[in-house]
Amino acid sequence: MSAERGRLVTPTVLFLCVHNAGKSQMAAAILRQLAGGRIDVRSAGTDPDAEIHGLSADAVAELGADMSSQVPTRLQPAMLVEADRIVVLGTEAVVEPVPGMKATVETWVIPDPADQGVEGLDRVRLMRDDIAGRVRTLVDQIAPPQQG
Repeated sequence: MSAERGRLVTPTVLFLCVHNAGKSQMAAAILRQLAGGRIDVRSAGTDPDAEIHGLSADAVAELGADMSSQVPTRLQPAMLVEADRIVVLGTEAVVEPVPGMKATVETWVIPDPADQGVEGLDRVRLMRDDIAGRVRTLVDQIAPPQQG
């Protein structure tokens, strides 16, 4: 949280992955739910899919978060400049720094349970739980205090 001319400034977090249909959208939905408007949450992909991954939407809905109205979005350089925190989920998306960026790019390596034979909604739930734990830590680190 920072102050700008006597008013509080809401931090902006940008979640990125390749397709912006699963992991980055789950992180964004969970952060929106937990931060309650105290953080400006955005997500994008380096090669976005046409629509949200249905099992990912189902998995976050189980936590009370909602990503059903979201649309995969292509990463634009301005998004990188505007973000106070940039998180790449997974190791596939490549994000090159752009002039004016104030945030460093951090990577959350999210293990894929499919590597151990876990598939379907069970696979997505395990990734969701990993992401949710990381998002809770992020909220604790950067969210301005709740009012009232």
